[in-house]
Amino acid sequence: MPIRTRRGRAAAYRALWEWPLHSPVRLFFVVVVVIAIAAGLSYLSGSLGGPGPAPGRALGPAPSASPGTATAAPGQPTITELRPQSLPLSAAPPVALAVAQRWTQAWATHPPGTTPAQWSAGLAPYTTDEYLAVLASVDPANVPGSRVTGPPQAVDVRPEAVRVQVPTDAVRLELLLVQVGPGDWRVSGYDRAS
Repeated sequence: MPIRTRRGRAAAYRALWEWPLHSPVRLFFVVVVVIAIAAGLSYLSGSLGGPGPAPGRALGPAPSASPGTATAAPGQPTITELRPQSLPLSAAPPVALAVAQRWTQAWATHPPGTTPAQWSAGLAPYTTDEYLAVLASVDPANVPGSRVTGPPQAVDVRPEAVRVQVPTDAVRLELLLVQVGPGDWRVSGYDRAS
């Protein structure tokens, strides 16, 4: 069996690792030095990253600026605040309302014995691909409605998204429809309306 000696590179590494563990004071000292180095590196990377906002000043428009614009320092570009534009409810695209109606009819159509695959196949023409993958795991026997009882009504209209409520015999659904192409609207989510 080989005899361990305190020679060579392995012994030097072992001595470095053992040194802080000889006393609590040494361990505390090493932890403080590591934290100081990490804080220094963080400070340096922040100061090298370029100028940030002035201390004490929040990002966004100045109080005197009009909504949707922001004043900039000399030599800096003007920053426009991003806010989705709300449209009047009467601007809801009829195509989106028709898709909401058809989607809810397909959602409520689940005679006994309908499999999740059959049910989600009925929703496929009106649903985004991402949300269809979520609906594939729903058991249609747990769907409370069985028929649509009224016309769809827009409750929030944006340029490329519409929230629509559709009443059924069991619950009132709130659908989120998104425009996936010119004149092509799909359901990307639904919930019970409050």
